[in-house]
Amino acid sequence: MLAKRIIPCLDIKDGRVVKGIKFLGLRDAGNPVEIAKFYESQQADELVFLDITASFEKRKIIIELVKRIAQNIFMPFTVGGGIRDLEDIRDLLNAGADKVSINTSAVKNPKLIKKSSGYFGSQCIVVAIDAKRIPSTNRWQVYINGGRTPTKLEAVEWAKEVAKLGAGEILLTSMDFDGTKKGYDLELIKNIANQVNIPVIASGGAGKPQDFYQVFKKTKATAALAASIFHYGEYSIKEVKRYLLKKSIPVRLDET
Repeated sequence: MLAKRIIPCLDIKDGRVVKGIKFLGLRDAGNPVEIAKFYESQQADELVFLDITASFEKRKIIIELVKRIAQNIFMPFTVGGGIRDLEDIRDLLNAGADKVSINTSAVKNPKLIKKSSGYFGSQCIVVAIDAKRIPSTNRWQVYINGGRTPTKLEAVEWAKEVAKLGAGEILLTSMDFDGTKKGYDLELIKNIANQVNIPVIASGGAGKPQDFYQVFKKTKATAALAASIFHYGEYSIKEVKRYLLKKSIPVRLDET
C-alpha cells in the first residue's frame, strides 16, 4: 500500500500565514518562510501554499515569496491563488513550485485544465474544489474566489469533470468543516474519492491525530491536509505520523 501523505497548508494573506474558521475570521500564524522550513524539519510529505485573496482581488500571486520558500525547502511544493493562464503556471514552476493548484480559473475556464495538463503534464496540475453542503441534501455546491462566490456546479459532478479534463490530483476542502477541528467531512470525501481515479487530498476540519486516521480508514483519500493544528503547535506532524503508524496506516517517518 502506498504511503499516505500528511500535508501542511500555508494560507497566505498580505505576505503572512493566516488561518480562519469556515474561511472567515482570519488570524495571523507567522512568517511563511520560517514555517515552511519548520515543516520540512518535521518531515511533512509536501507543502501547499495558497494565496487566498489573489483571485478575489484579481491580482497575480506573490511570486517573490514563492521563490523564497522554494529556495528553503526540498519537499514537493504546491502553489495556488490567482492563476489565470499557462503563463502564470510557467512562472510559478520556474519560481520553484512542483505543482500548481487552480480553482477559480478552472471553474471559469475548464479548458485551462486540459491545456495545462497537456502542456506541463497532469502530475503538476492540482484542481482545488471548495465545497459547501446544500442544506437537507447529499449534494455539495462549489465555491470560488476563496470561498466568497457560489457557483452552479455540484462538487461530485465537478470532480468527475476535472478528472476527465486531465487534472492530476484534487485538493478537496469542506467549507463546512474548515478550521472547526471537528474532523474531516468523511461523507463529502468518500463521495468524491469513490468517483474519480486520481488522488484526492482531504482538507478541512483536522483537530487531532484520530481525525487523520479516520479519513484514511474510511475514505480513499491519499493525503490529508491541515493547517490550524500544526500552525499553533497543538500537534506536530511527527506526532500525527507516529499515531498513524501505530494504527497500521502507512506513512513515511524517519526516526533516526
